[in-house]
Amino acid sequence: MSAKIRTGIGYDAHPLAAGRTLVLGGVKLPFGLGLEGWSDADVLTHAVIDALLGAAALGDIGQHFPPGDPEYKDVSSLALLAEAGKNMAAIGWRVVNIDATVLADEPVLKDYIPLMRENLARVMNVDINCVSVKAGSGNGLGYVGRGEGIAALAVALIEGGSE
Repeated sequence: MSAKIRTGIGYDAHPLAAGRTLVLGGVKLPFGLGLEGWSDADVLTHAVIDALLGAAALGDIGQHFPPGDPEYKDVSSLALLAEAGKNMAAIGWRVVNIDATVLADEPVLKDYIPLMRENLARVMNVDINCVSVKAGSGNGLGYVGRGEGIAALAVALIEGGSE
């Protein structure tokens, strides 16, 4: 019997806030604002987690790592990704590839994307060529275009699963 293949879609958005460090894909970016949230508010990693959990039919990030739970206060989202990966592996799933887009007018992300890809690939235990991260802007439209927040979208392909 051939392996089962599934896809999942993830999305996350957080408002920008003073007094926070901006973290995307596990990379701390030099920027005057960070993202508001319970954990490190890494929208890129959160979107990837939701895409993976959705593909494996394991619910969503809020079910596994609820905001307000002291265990997850200011936690690295890469640690949450690692935990989600363990949950998937426990029922036989493995990551085939991730394609993600971060939507932000500022800061410019192109120089940080290789490290974001490296971080995500390392935590998911896949080759870096299986992880795509792109940057887009709001072109002046909506909360992203007004510089009020950052969003991310991710699509995951997984294979395996228990019979």
